[in-house]
Amino acid sequence: MSETSVAQEYADLPGNAHKEISLFSLFLTFLKIGSLAFGGYMALISVIENTVVKKLNLINHNDMLDGVSLANLLPGPMAVNVVAFVGYKIRGRLGALVTTTAVILPSFLLILGLSYVYFNFGEVVDFKSIFLGFMPAVAAIVFSVAWRLGKKTITGKTEVAIAIVATLILFFIPLEYKVYTPIALIFASAVLGYYVFSSSPTDESKGNNVTSNFSIKNTAIILLLFLSLIALWFIPLPIEKNSILYLTLTFASMSLMLFGGGYVFIPIIGSIVILENGWLTSQEFTDGIALGQVTPGPILISATFIGYKVAGFWGALCSTIGIFGIPAILMVVVSRWFDFISKSSATKAVMHGIHCAVIGMIGVAAFIILQSSFNTVNISEILISWPLIAIFLASLIGLIRYNLDVVWIIPPAGLIGYLFL
Repeated sequence: MSETSVAQEYADLPGNAHKEISLFSLFLTFLKIGSLAFGGYMALISVIENTVVKKLNLINHNDMLDGVSLANLLPGPMAVNVVAFVGYKIRGRLGALVTTTAVILPSFLLILGLSYVYFNFGEVVDFKSIFLGFMPAVAAIVFSVAWRLGKKTITGKTEVAIAIVATLILFFIPLEYKVYTPIALIFASAVLGYYVFSSSPTDESKGNNVTSNFSIKNTAIILLLFLSLIALWFIPLPIEKNSILYLTLTFASMSLMLFGGGYVFIPIIGSIVILENGWLTSQEFTDGIALGQVTPGPILISATFIGYKVAGFWGALCSTIGIFGIPAILMVVVSRWFDFISKSSATKAVMHGIHCAVIGMIGVAAFIILQSSFNTVNISEILISWPLIAIFLASLIGLIRYNLDVVWIIPPAGLIGYLFL
């Protein structure tokens, strides 16, 4: 694909002329998304794409892929970082605040209620059968997103090659290297995109003539604050360990050391929560993670569970703000910077290469979710699990053939799981 066609791809999409939406409507939209996003990071991203890109046309598919790409490069919970990016693209900094708050609120309230039941009555509500029904539907949603984005982005042999190579690498890379693989793939595809999809920088000035509006001083101050929070990771604080301030700073500093998604970081959180601070027992921590998995939203909503054990409601609230809020602010800062370079022809070429790799990553995520829903690689055992197969195929057909909204996919899948699994 030539430089001209890459630029045209960005310019002609209807999402570039973003629809105006009130902050209240934006809040309700992401509140619904947060209520339906079962299955972790890529599932949440897929529900956002289904609603915000496909249904409401608030942003275009390149904006969505930009957000996923940046989230893979920055620290913090990746799903919420993408939410902050999308909110910023739609309604600026207030939009980022509204979308981030709305998408976390359903899972926060649910975990808060479950935490109260757990620590007062010693029981975990069993959502296993419902959750098993959700998973093949989630896999279908992620597959449908990879299909839609792939049709729009992968239009030539080079794009196909990048997506296939990214997919194969993610499938076969040894487990000990999987944490760093997405970042390495993004950097490699960026370099490849620059050399393959760009020629002479004919429109560089379009991206540079607005840099005077970009506040270097304010950005430097914000980044200095982030570096100070990172330093707290290494410097012991003379604060009571069960205080709300210590709890908040602990989760805020942890969030800026988080790369590779929530599942990767769980063992580190466990060592801090159980061994270093003694906030939870091993069994309590395991149960808290389980609740984070079977409720909608990001898995690191387990921070709410931990905070509630330490300091009740305010501990739950401050832990949640610490783990999600600080990386979201960093994402907005980087998004502002990205806005000033995104009109450059070189940036478009780089991002086009990255988008191809990201689509491969989305496809792999869909396969992993589907495989985990069966919990086996034995074909005969998979065939016996006919309700899961039926949920997956019906969901996939509904999404791709009949363009159904996810609100008609997730709840029925959970009901089937409850009745038959």
